[in-house]
Amino acid sequence: MCVEHSVMCKCGTKNASFNFKDEIMPSELIRGLYCPDCSGNIEFDRSSMISDNGWVIDYDMDIARLYSGKLPHQDGDKISPEILFDRGYATWRGIYPGDHIESVAERNSLIELSKTDPRGYLDAIKNWGNERMERLKEEGWRKAYEGEEISRKAGLLDQV
Repeated sequence: MCVEHSVMCKCGTKNASFNFKDEIMPSELIRGLYCPDCSGNIEFDRSSMISDNGWVIDYDMDIARLYSGKLPHQDGDKISPEILFDRGYATWRGIYPGDHIESVAERNSLIELSKTDPRGYLDAIKNWGNERMERLKEEGWRKAYEGEEISRKAGLLDQV
C-alpha cells in the first residue's frame, strides 16, 4: 500500500506529493524539499540529498538508518538517497512533482476519441505513453528511467 504525502518546498511556492513504498519509511524522512526556484540557494550534500531536474529532496538519513532494518536485505545494506528515491521508499507520486495530476488530464483528453474511434484510441493512448516517457527522459526526470539503470550519461541526473 502507498499513501500520499504532500510536502511544501522551502520557499513556499510549490509542493510535491510523495509515495512511501509499503509505508516502510515515515513521512518525517523528508527533512526538506527545494523546488527549482529555491534549490539554487542550498549547499548540496550527496550524503542526504538527491537532485531531480532542479528539485532537491533532503532526507533525514538518521531516520533512514533507523528504519532500514525493514527494507529488503540488499536495500538495507547501504542506505542512500538514491536507494530511497529510485527504489520508491520516498519518491514522487508519479514521474515528477505534479505528474499524478497532469497525466490524468492528458489521458482524459484522449477519452473522447475512445467514443468515436476505439482502435484509434488504443493507438493514441499507446503512442501517448511511449512519447510521454521519451519526453520525460529528455527533460531529465529520474523516474522516467524506471526499469532501466539510472543513466549518468544523460548528464542531467544528480545535478543541482
